[in-house]
Amino acid sequence: MDMPMKQYSDQNRFLIAVDCIVFGFDGEHLKILLIKRGFEPEKGKWSLMGGFVTPKESLDDAANRILTQLTGLKDVYLEQIQAYGNPMRDPIERTLSVTYFALIDIHKYEAQISDQYHAEWFPLKETPQLIFDHEEMVETAKKKIRYKAALHPVLFELLPKKFTIPQLQNLYEDVYSTQIDNRNFVRKLTATKLLIKLAEKDKSASKKGAFYFKLDKKKYKENFQAFLNFIPNPDKLTSV
Repeated sequence: MDMPMKQYSDQNRFLIAVDCIVFGFDGEHLKILLIKRGFEPEKGKWSLMGGFVTPKESLDDAANRILTQLTGLKDVYLEQIQAYGNPMRDPIERTLSVTYFALIDIHKYEAQISDQYHAEWFPLKETPQLIFDHEEMVETAKKKIRYKAALHPVLFELLPKKFTIPQLQNLYEDVYSTQIDNRNFVRKLTATKLLIKLAEKDKSASKKGAFYFKLDKKKYKENFQAFLNFIPNPDKLTSV
């Protein structure tokens, strides 16, 4: 006969939730994916993709399940950021939340997006007011991306396999909330020799067009700090 599982006596029990912060790039602007909350409190207000962890699933499994249920997105790389445990963060019941973030190319996944929960992309600079402590979560995720982007090619997850220099510059400007001098950006980019120039051009913005490029992943791995040259004040970046 199986013995009943023992419990820790005299200990309080809390709900555990996960909240997913999904960033996407459409070629011009960095955006965030939000939904309208489907239940009280704050029903109908803009929210991150969140939900509760069930007893038999891991945090990672819960994050992937919730993201799929609320947006339709599947096979998206999610990375855990941190936990939020303010006793008053949820007015209904004590709830701990673990946040995850994802970086995707919007055009690659746009066919998957479900409208059941009114999932909608917003330019990061025009994010509406969010429920609970979700705005704090987004700010922490932005800092995480800035730090990681200075060391690894994570921003290329937001780009299609082939991209233009203006697209890459727009992305870095949005991520770091700064204006980058075009001539310096192109000069530093060329000096790294990390990009492979393609023969094809993007002529959607002008008749002259802009050449497409792709990342030389082999060279990037050999010199993964090369993109620090593009980061404003990289010495001041701190991990979160």
